[in-house]
Formats: sequence, C-alpha cells, structure tokens
Amino acid sequence: MLDIAPGSGETLFRFTMYHLTCGQDQVPIAQNVTVVEGSTANMTCRVEHNDNTSLQWSNPAQQTLFFGDKKALRDNRIKLVRASWKELTISISEVALSDEGQYTCSLFTMPVKTAKAFLTVLGVPDKPEITGVAEPATEGDQVTLTCLTSGSKPAAEIRWFRNDKEVEGIREVNAMGRSFMVRSTLQFQVDRSDDGVAYTCTVDHVSLSTVPQQVTEVLQVHYAPHVEIMHSLLFPQEGQYFKLECVSKGNPLPEPVTWTKDGGDLPDEERMIVEGTELIITTLNKTDNGTYRCNAQNFLGMDYGEYKLYVYDPNVIAQHGPDHGLIGGVVAVVVFITLCFIIVLGRYLARHKGTYLTNEAKGAEDAPDADTAIINAEGNHAHAEEKKEYFI
Repeated sequence: MLDIAPGSGETLFRFTMYHLTCGQDQVPIAQNVTVVEGSTANMTCRVEHNDNTSLQWSNPAQQTLFFGDKKALRDNRIKLVRASWKELTISISEVALSDEGQYTCSLFTMPVKTAKAFLTVLGVPDKPEITGVAEPATEGDQVTLTCLTSGSKPAAEIRWFRNDKEVEGIREVNAMGRSFMVRSTLQFQVDRSDDGVAYTCTVDHVSLSTVPQQVTEVLQVHYAPHVEIMHSLLFPQEGQYFKLECVSKGNPLPEPVTWTKDGGDLPDEERMIVEGTELIITTLNKTDNGTYRCNAQNFLGMDYGEYKLYVYDPNVIAQHGPDHGLIGGVVAVVVFITLCFIIVLGRYLARHKGTYLTNEAKGAEDAPDADTAIINAEGNHAHAEEKKEYFI
C-alpha cells in the first residue's frame, strides 16, 4: 500500500498530469524538402514540449549527422544552423542527387520517437544540343534533326519550333543512374522553303523555373535556280532609259547571270550595259525590239527568264492616249439616265399616294378607320363594274 503524506496528493496529481501532457507533446515534427541540385537544403525538426531530451538527425543510410549540437559525420557540406531543446536545424550545401532520400529526426524519450522527412533533389538538365544540321541538305532530301539533353530529374520535356511555329517531335527517355537522358527527333523532306529556317529545341523542366534552356540551328538547303525578269517601264518609248533586272533565287546563289538577245550576244555594248544582274539600255530605239533572256545556273541546275521588248513611238502613244471627250460623254449619259429614273419613280409614288387618298375618301362615310374606308371603296367600285351596260 502506497503511503502518501498529508497534503502531497495534489502535488502528485499535478506531477502526473504534467508528464502525461509532456509525453503527448513530445512528438518530433519534420517536413519534406525539395531543392535543386547544387543548392542548399535546410532540414528542420521541432518538438513542442521537451524535458531536456536530445534531438538527432540521421541520413537515409541511418548515419547520424548531428546529435544535438554535436556533429557526428565528417562531411564539410553538413553544418549546424540551430540547436535547442525544441529545434534541431541542419543544412546540406551543394546538394547532389545522391543526397536524396528519407531523413530521420529522433527524440530520445522512452520509447524513442521519430519523424521522417523526404529530401527530393531535382536534377538540372544540361543545355540541349541539335544534331543533323552540320551539312547543307539538298532539296528533296529526308532530314533528321535530333535534340538531346541529359542530367534531368524528373525527365525533361522537349519542344520543337520551326521559326515561331511549334512542331511535333518524337520523344525518347532513357535512365542514366539517378537522372535521365531525353531525346526528341524531327524527320521531314526538305524543299527550298526550308532554306534559312530556324529550328529551335526548347527544354522545359521544373528546376528551370520560368526560363527554359534552348538552342537554335538554321537549316541550309541547296536548290536549283529560279529566274524572273523585272522591267522598269510599262510602255518603253524611243529615247528613254530602260532597265531589266534578273531576279534569280537559288542556293548556292547563281552568279554571275548572263544576258542574250534573240539567242545571241547583246548587239550594242555601248548602249546595253550589264551591271551585276541588271541590263541597262541607256537610250531606246526601234532596233532594240526583240526577246531578251537572262540565264542563271549553279551546280544543281539552270533556269532562265525571257522578256519581249517592244519600243513604242512617243507620237503614237500620244495619239492613242485616253479620249477624255468620250469618257465625259459616257459620264453625262449615266447621270442623265439616273435623273430620269429618279423622276419617274417620284411620279409613280405620287400617283399611288393620290389613289390611296381618293379611295379612302370614297369609303370613309361608313368606315371607322382609313383601312376600312379603302376596303369599302374597292367594294363599291366592284359593284359599279357589275352594273355597267355595254351598247353596240
């Protein structure tokens, strides 16, 4: 039988309740942490009530990192941030993927109480690389562009852009230890419209925040020339300065271009001057009439454009200029017809209105309103027609 001294019962009750309460509150609390590879992770363990019991942090391998304020593991990256009876916070700098795992905070009561915190390390993807554009392609070829990035965790997303328009690639993911290698491929047949097009590979990943990594390559496509001839005058006249421009497109650019007239050389080198892709005739005359051809070629082929030149007599152009008198006459006729139509339409509307008013008057005697008056008037008119007699 327990012998309790007088007056000590209340003290024992308070002592028991205190320890029961403290026992319930002596539960360590820790939270999961997510950091980017290479940054610093802070691991914090707290307890609401502590009767001078030590806290301890252990790594996923159950190696003690800190016991209270005492460091237990020789790792210069792990440092003490704060140690008290209610909190133990440590930091791990230059976090690596190998640091990921479940860490344990222990409170050495009887029995020992623990809290778990999972450290997640995000692997940063390497800057992407595009392969397949080292050599110029030839129009009609099948081209394969590949974008590759490694080191991401979780696996990164790759997006392709043709200039500013997104295009779909084929994605492939391979595990490389704790991280992933991601590859995306574009396959297509090239034509001349692909020459000079920028293809951009963009890597999206949670570790990159709002700034994705990307790389851009410009595709080169070789293709045969295409030629068009532009002229400076619509109606070339004798004595005028005249210019033909040979607009040639091709890759490689077809240079130089050559000019011929009617299948032969240019007949007058003093008046017909070739400057780059232009043919200049300083002073036109009738002898310049004929077919002019511009020839352009590169190693993939040849093309040409033709222009048929006809030099007009300035006097003939003046005689066949626009007949202002005729134009004025046509305009006058159109105006007259329009006015006549308006007058006829006005007279028709006026007569129709007058008939309406007359009929309304005829039927208004016994009608309660204007519409009934019209109906009555039309009825009376019909009866009058039936009473007509015809004499022969």
